[in-house]
Amino acid sequence: MSRKYFGTDGIRGKVGVYPITPDFVMRLGYAAGKVLANVDGVGGRPTVLIGKDTRVSGYMLEASLEAGFAAAGVDVMLSGPMPTPAVAYLTRALRLSAGVVISASHNPYEDNGIKFFSAQGNKLPDEVELAIEAELEKGMECVSSEHLGKAQRLRDANGRYIEFCKSTFPNELDLRGLKIVVDCAHGAAYDIAPHVFHELGAEVIAIGNQPNGFNINDKVGATSPEALALAVRANHADLGIALDGDADRLVMVDKNGKIYNGDQLLYLMVIDRLAIGPVPGAVGTLMTNMAVELAFNSLGVGFARAKVGDRYVLEQMRERGWLLGGEGSGHLLCLDKHTTGDGIVSALQVLSALRRNAKTLDQCFENLVLFPQVLINIKVKPGFDWQKNEMLLAEKTKVEIELGNRGRVLIRASGTEPLIRVMVEADDQDVANRFARRLADCIAPKAA
Repeated sequence: MSRKYFGTDGIRGKVGVYPITPDFVMRLGYAAGKVLANVDGVGGRPTVLIGKDTRVSGYMLEASLEAGFAAAGVDVMLSGPMPTPAVAYLTRALRLSAGVVISASHNPYEDNGIKFFSAQGNKLPDEVELAIEAELEKGMECVSSEHLGKAQRLRDANGRYIEFCKSTFPNELDLRGLKIVVDCAHGAAYDIAPHVFHELGAEVIAIGNQPNGFNINDKVGATSPEALALAVRANHADLGIALDGDADRLVMVDKNGKIYNGDQLLYLMVIDRLAIGPVPGAVGTLMTNMAVELAFNSLGVGFARAKVGDRYVLEQMRERGWLLGGEGSGHLLCLDKHTTGDGIVSALQVLSALRRNAKTLDQCFENLVLFPQVLINIKVKPGFDWQKNEMLLAEKTKVEIELGNRGRVLIRASGTEPLIRVMVEADDQDVANRFARRLADCIAPKAA
């Protein structure tokens, strides 16, 4: 069955536009409460944790969710602004029934969303999401007064999560002598991330740590790392760390202001683990740079590509029993450290690699040169099926033959907009540009 409301990362949209409205979110809380109360392994009175990022709409949606859960007879704990991976951790650590995050991640403040974690700190299985959608169709009722849920504030949620993050960094290492710029994207980690790195010994300069409800991800954070690059150079720092609005993405910058994406950081984590013991494999996505795949092949490390989205990366990792995976966007997963992608924890894995090998960030990538990638987005009519374009299919075959093992082609429809995305990767920039344009020209005349 296909989902009506849930996407690959919960329910998301523009605030005030269905389904991100107070009435729907209240009904969602009620439906989720009814389902979660009956999930196997949830004993006694169900209790959920609600966290949020710093969007102004979070107050409204938090109140709506709380009312819905209370009407279903579910108790609520409120953490206030809290990174998505922190909610996953606290849900598991406190033995709660589920965790809920109010966030639209890297989107602008006008958007918001709801995502759920199971009692084990994992994203909800498909069957539970479908059960919640089925419950939504039944309408909302209310339990009797004596069974209504109650709400309370979770005390020291920040401190609990800070200690968890620090526990993923080796005890024998510290960050003394490092000057680090930390960009919190005016998001959920604004009062957490700087403390983690400072308490491990680093001199921390925080930026993007003044949220006002409207500036989340605005020209800062992992989606705009240029601000971090400028701050690193201006402060003569050793490196920079950029998170996104809900702190599950990571981008890093070296002392010269060079930006390193998730593909490169995944490579570094694999290299570091290899020095300790065998690494059977790592999972990337269809967009992962080919240079990373070739590097893993040369090291005897398996590599698998999942569909774009950290949900699909995680599925592949679990199927194969592998511990490391990630996306170029900065979603990185270390399943021996956390159940979900965590920007702070991933940054600590990179920093431990630097400390263990006594290298700077730029020195760690001397043997990895990414292939140029050219991505062209072509607007199409809704429902346009590129796979029925015979001219495009023939040209794609020709390009792949000409590229050989020097590159690759990826064509896919956007999951959120009427766009066809054409990506060509090659070991030469001019070759990638030329082939991408050839393929895009096959779509444009037929797409209008």
